[in-house]
Order: sequence, then C-alpha cells, then structure tokens
Amino acid sequence: MQGLRFAFGPFVLDPDAGTLLRNDDPIAISHRGLKLLAALVGRTGEILAKTELMDAAWPGMAVEEGNLTVQIAQLRKLLGPSTGGGEWIATIPRIGYRFTGAVHRLSGLKRKTLLLPDKPSIAVLPFLNIDNDREQESFVDGLTEDLITDLSRMPGLFVIARNSVFAYKGKAIEVRGIADELGVRYLLEGSARRAAGRVRINAKLIDAVSGDHLWAERFDRGLDDIFAVQDEVTTRIVEALLGRLRAPPPRNRPKSLDAYDLCVRARKLMDDAPQAAEEAHLMLTRAVTLDPDYAEAYRWLAMNHWMGWVHSGGPTELDRDAAQELARKAVSIDPNDAGCRWVLAYLLAYARDFDEADAQFAKAIELDPNEADTFAALSDVTVLAGRIEEGLEHARKAFRLNPFPASWYYLALGQAQYAAGQYEAAVETLRHDETYRTSSRRFLAASLAQLGRLEEARVETKLFLVANPGFSSRHWAATEPFRDAQTLHHFMDGYRKAGLPE
Repeated sequence: MQGLRFAFGPFVLDPDAGTLLRNDDPIAISHRGLKLLAALVGRTGEILAKTELMDAAWPGMAVEEGNLTVQIAQLRKLLGPSTGGGEWIATIPRIGYRFTGAVHRLSGLKRKTLLLPDKPSIAVLPFLNIDNDREQESFVDGLTEDLITDLSRMPGLFVIARNSVFAYKGKAIEVRGIADELGVRYLLEGSARRAAGRVRINAKLIDAVSGDHLWAERFDRGLDDIFAVQDEVTTRIVEALLGRLRAPPPRNRPKSLDAYDLCVRARKLMDDAPQAAEEAHLMLTRAVTLDPDYAEAYRWLAMNHWMGWVHSGGPTELDRDAAQELARKAVSIDPNDAGCRWVLAYLLAYARDFDEADAQFAKAIELDPNEADTFAALSDVTVLAGRIEEGLEHARKAFRLNPFPASWYYLALGQAQYAAGQYEAAVETLRHDETYRTSSRRFLAASLAQLGRLEEARVETKLFLVANPGFSSRHWAATEPFRDAQTLHHFMDGYRKAGLPE
C-alpha cells in the first residue's frame, strides 16, 4: 500500500519517502518534479493529460502550463537517456506526456517497520456491506467505527484508530501485510447486512502472525438489538485476547437510528474544509433534533461549530461559547465518553481555562488510552504552552495509534516540529498530500522561511490565503491558547518572514 516503490532502469523512486535513487545513490529532485515523476511512472505507457499532471504537482493551485514544461525539461535532464537511448518521458503534442520505460512495482518494500506494542494489539477492518447497497454503506461503516470505539476503551488492548483502518476499505490486501503496516498482531474482519428490520453480522478474529482464526460467530437479530450485538461482539473479542471479561462503563447509545446514520455520515466530514463543515453542520443539527439525548452528535456538533470559524484565524467569543456549551452538554449526557471529554478539554484550553482543560484531557486518557484524537489535540495545546518535547511525544503517540490519520494530525506534528526548530522535518511532514487545502500550510510557509527558502515560503503563503482570505497573524496570536511568550514570538517571526498578513 503506502510502501510502494517504482524501479526503472538504474532508478528507484519512493514517493512516500520523497527520494529518487540511481544505482542506490540519492539524486537531488525538486518536490514538484518528484510528484510529476510519481504520476508518470505510476501509469507507465499511458498518456497523461497536462491538466492531470498539473493537478498532481500543484494540487489546488492555478498555474501556467509553462511551469509544467519547465519541470518536464528538468526531469529529462535529471534522468538522462533511457536504457534504449531515447527519452524516458515522451511528449504527446497538444495532449500531454507518457512515461515510456519498463517499470517494476516493488510492493514488498515497506515505509517503516512498526514494533508490536507490549499488550494485545488489534485493528478492526472495515466490515463488508454484503448487499453492496449504497444506502446501507453508512450503517455498516458506523458498525465498524463503534466496534473500534468499544475496544479502544479497554486499557489492556492497543487499538488502531478508525481513520487508519478505513484506508484499506475496498482494497484486496493480504492480512499479514495489513497487520505489518499497522503494527498489530490481531485483525477483526466482518460483514453486515441490514434488511426488513433485521441485521445479520459475521465476524472473525485472526492472529496475523500464525494465520489462526481465534474466534468467529454469526449474529442474526432484530435491528433494535444492533447495539446489544455490538456489545456482545466486543465482549467476545476481549475475552479471546485478554482471557477475562472486564466491561468498561456503559456508553450512551442513540435512540434514533436515523440520528445515528446522520452522525456516522457527518463525522466523516470533520476536516479542515469549509464546504464539508457546512454539510456536516446540517446533518448534526438534524441528528440532535431527532435524538436530543445523543451525546456523540453534540460532541461533533461542538467541534463543527468550532471548525466553521477557524479559517478566519480563530472563532469569535460568541462562537466559542456556543461550541463549549455543546461540548459540556455532550459530557453531561455521557461522562464516560473520552471523545466528548477531549473535545471539551480542547475548547476549554482555547477559552484559557487551562486547569480544567488539563483535568479533562487527563480524564479522557483515563477513559480511553487508545483515543488517538486526544493525543493529537493535546499535542497542539501542549506545544503552545511551551512544553515542546512533551507536545512532540503526544504527536508521535497519536500517529502510532493512527498511522494513516486525518489531515489535522499533520498540522499538530508540523506545528510541534516547527516549535522545536526542526524545520526540515516540519517541511517533510507538511508536504504530505493530505495537508493541501488545509490551514497547516501556514506552518509550512513559516518553516520554509526559517530555512531561508523565501520564494517557496511566499508561494505557500499565497496558497494558504486562497482558502483562508481573512487570516491575520495578530488575530491568530490573540486567539490561540499560548502560555509561553517565547513560543509565540517564534511563530510570529516565521509568519513575518513568510509574508503572512499582520
């Protein structure tokens, strides 16, 4: 999957690592050149239109075609003649370009080996939608996500976050390969079908090391029993892995399946994009109307309220108060939900109620030591408090629990690396494809500026301002939960050098 490399002639290209080797020696290649080369060799023999290539190298940016011409010329010079004496990249007049060389995919080479944790480790793979009915897709995905949440609350287990397991949805990958990539020993596979007021679930627990099936069962129940079935599956897995039953505190379950479906669909849209935030807001508002006692819906609505104004540099006092009120309601409905706790903790930190924020973060970790989002959010708050090494450690913990995370994790890690003066590492982190069109570009611009790469920094500043036109450094500084003047000065210095508006 993400460890794929391409070999052609004397070259090996690793898009994930951002490296190009010739006879095992590294070659200096630009970021845009690497993106173009990866697009071309990934579809060798095919004609790629100029627009496709520009989207690959300059995602989300409007660039002149001449930029592509220059980059292709530089790639040809870098690669030299092909094995047969011609060019590796052929021009298709008025259309685009084609990679002509023979390419071998080195899928067995992985990006990094993750050591197994010192306790039973498990990933719940996306359950299959048996009928392949798009109307049931959210329900089946929600079942997977809820099982992950239930298992992660067990302190004796190490559980991979939902974002990472959904990276495998719809992909035919060997079980051992998935376990190696995620750094776990056990995998839960399953399928589900909802029809005529009933639900049928098949589940099996696999030891990826030995290939043995530790447990398998089929459940055929009325739809009203869906959450009882989830509890039963969780209990059987815990018993198989830990050899004992130790149920966590009961969870707040929705009374309306329609509200549940809306919440499942909305939480997939919880990212740093304004259009998605608006769509999620409508779904979550409807969910709490249908079920006024559904804690998770209030939790996500609180975060959605918060994210809706981040793009202008930070929410207003009124918006912040509304988000915090929703988060407090979520916690009051379900005090045992770690997700509700960390969202409240995060909002309290931005309200500068630091003592209660720290207490809520601690409680969230106590309730669910596998909740990766808690550690990512805590990294953000801790770095701005001036405890930079601690913030880096929280970010690393978040990535270990969620190896293929949402884009905002890269923001948290990149911010921590910038604060630590690790500018090269921050640039590498913040140039992941996941970060494009997100507000993390401001930290990339600042990192490049601190490295003296001012032209690149100004380009990233322009890209950031397209999506965040109302941003100002002063407003950002006034609304972020800084507890350390030196850390604040460091960020403002990078912003100034990168040309971000004051």
